[in-house]
Amino acid sequence: MEELTFSDGTVEVVVLPEVGARIHRLRAFGHDLLRTPADPAEHVREPFFWGAYVMAPWCNRIEAGEVRVGSSRVAVPSNFPDGSAIHGQVYARPWTVLEDRALRVRGGGDGWPWTYEVGTRIDVVDRTVRIDLTLANLSPEPMPAGLGIHPWFRRPLLVAIRGDSVHPSNIATQPLPEPVRGSLDLREVGEMALDLDATWTDLAEPPVELRWPDLGIRATMRVSAPTTFIVAASPAHLDAIAVEPETHAPQGLRRLLAGEPGGLTMLDPRRALDLTVELAFELLGDGVA
Repeated sequence: MEELTFSDGTVEVVVLPEVGARIHRLRAFGHDLLRTPADPAEHVREPFFWGAYVMAPWCNRIEAGEVRVGSSRVAVPSNFPDGSAIHGQVYARPWTVLEDRALRVRGGGDGWPWTYEVGTRIDVVDRTVRIDLTLANLSPEPMPAGLGIHPWFRRPLLVAIRGDSVHPSNIATQPLPEPVRGSLDLREVGEMALDLDATWTDLAEPPVELRWPDLGIRATMRVSAPTTFIVAASPAHLDAIAVEPETHAPQGLRRLLAGEPGGLTMLDPRRALDLTVELAFELLGDGVA
């Protein structure tokens, strides 16, 4: 399986173009920080629970089956045990590697009736990983659009998500978020409770901090997008926590059609939706509190 490696000598990213252009491995200061399988083919067998993968043209869950969007008919199949259509269409498809080592893939024109192109560019400079994502509408009609990335960060891990509001459940989500409280108040660095699966909004800057105390490593996540939400999941049966920057809230298609906040973006023809994520790494001993 082809691997692309991006490194500054201290931080290294390994990408698998054939399996969704996903990040198979992320190392900092010699330590693996993602849930990485020993056999890269495991990404194919179980695509949702390893590494870090791109989500487009929607993130999180939407309803499987037929939905009307204007004059178009959306009829995407379920790809998850709960019966939903989750994380878009490009997370495990082969992507094309361009001459400058950017990657791209085209999709749609099927149960998702609009055609689109997704591109990603990864740079590693000065202990910082920069991931630039773009989703372009190639159809002659406006297209609902969402974009995100889904990394599984290895435990033991301390997390801060500096959002004042939260959708407490990504499965049975209500139209409006609520103020954070209890185990959903992650504005200070600490352990994340088990079996949370929620979405934070009203974010401070930087929105996310990650710490691996046993490794002495800290990462600061910054996100640039027209709208930003942070989804996080901490399943008890996995040795990792997902912390996912996305451009919309859960059930983004329902939100768009119902006029609820946080819905998918209606992207005009030949326009693009962009998302940039930066992860800056440092050693906890380097003057970090």
